Amino acid sequence: MDALSILAGTRSHAAPAAGFLIRRAESAADLAAYRALRHDEFVLGQHLFAHSDADDVDDDPRTVVLVATAPNGTVLGGVRLAPRCDPDLGWWTGSRLVTVEAARSSGVGPALVRAACAHAESAGVLRFEAAVQRRYAPMFTALGWEDHGDCPIAGRPHALMRWPLHQMQRLTDATKSFLGDALAPLRDVAGGLGPAGFVGDDGVPLPGSDVIAACDAIIPSMVERDPEWAGWCSVLVNVNDLTAMGAAPTGLLDAVGAPTRSLLTRIVRGIARASQAWRVPVLGGHTQLGVPASLAVTAFGRTTQPIRAGGGAVGDALRLTADLTGGWRPGQHGRQWDSSSARSADELAQLATLVARMAPRAAKDVSMAGVVGTAGMLAEASGTGAELDVARIPRPADAAMGAWLSCFPGYAMLTADRVGAVAPPAPPGVTTAACGLLSAEPGVRLRWPDGVATTAVSADVTGLGRA
Repeated sequence: MDALSILAGTRSHAAPAAGFLIRRAESAADLAAYRALRHDEFVLGQHLFAHSDADDVDDDPRTVVLVATAPNGTVLGGVRLAPRCDPDLGWWTGSRLVTVEAARSSGVGPALVRAACAHAESAGVLRFEAAVQRRYAPMFTALGWEDHGDCPIAGRPHALMRWPLHQMQRLTDATKSFLGDALAPLRDVAGGLGPAGFVGDDGVPLPGSDVIAACDAIIPSMVERDPEWAGWCSVLVNVNDLTAMGAAPTGLLDAVGAPTRSLLTRIVRGIARASQAWRVPVLGGHTQLGVPASLAVTAFGRTTQPIRAGGGAVGDALRLTADLTGGWRPGQHGRQWDSSSARSADELAQLATLVARMAPRAAKDVSMAGVVGTAGMLAEASGTGAELDVARIPRPADAAMGAWLSCFPGYAMLTADRVGAVAPPAPPGVTTAACGLLSAEPGVRLRWPDGVATTAVSADVTGLGRA
């Protein structure tokens, strides 16, 4: 592993600067100056390398170099970041941090470290590490890094440091963590939040029938900004809920509010297109004009064997089945994947039966909490934890792992079943793979190719508890 160190070299060709700017290296001159600093320190100063410290990371086109420059453009220091795997799984390392001696008192080194962390977070990196000379570990710890033990390099003591990245925890906290407390009063009535075994599920069986009901609301800002897409998605998410329950959709009810007739028309147009695409009629509902934009849809389906989110057990294999066709919705890059709008009605109908044909022990459609958050909800409902094998998670080639695990993926189903269970054939473009398991430890962990597991979600997601 590459050394990342605040270095103590004596060679300097630049005077201390009154200030500095950290930016991405944009020119051959920037890179040449940065590499000259590295050679002076790593090769000539510390003798960590015999002739050159250049390596494959320098040749990787995915590598990002950040440099600190003085007001006159002189490079005062730099650091590089790069994916550890090919293809990129969201595991990055930082390395070759170097500064000129004359600029160290101005805090260039720590500033470069902070900039590297910020870049990693903005790039959606899920695991970010660096091997740091042991004498500098306290500085990294002071900056918020975690010390994960010794890792000697070139005969010198180094510490493996990891920058804590909590984007999955923040996502679940923002979208789901309040549900247990907020919905607690509804439990005061018998049957509140659903019958035993279905609490917190995607849909709920209506007592004494084979009818499954589901309900979803669309974020008002999305209704205002992209009304036809909002209308489409209001049907999509409800059909997905019924799909996860193993139910065949039979009808919809909509509740639509809009400040103007024009916005109302566009919302209804989107609902109508989706109703036709999935061949599910809108049976009725409520429509109001002259009010803030709002949209909610209730869906009904039928099955005699509903599939619970809470039917899993420790040791069950987790499987992700996702439609990888399509692309990012315009204006929603990294947040919403559109795989459904180009599908035919026959293809959508086939997708809507896929989970019922799988007949797994547990199932849940991937919601706004993303793959990781949804895995946590399925695990919570089952009274377990979850572990995902990052390298085995199906994803589109154009989607970064961090974005894919946190976005709304259009059509994606998480199922839990016995190890070795065989999935039925899926339509072209739909990929299914066992990519994890339900575990005894609460929360969600990500398992990496080197065997290390990092915590993505520390505990139960919703607070609703076991279904």
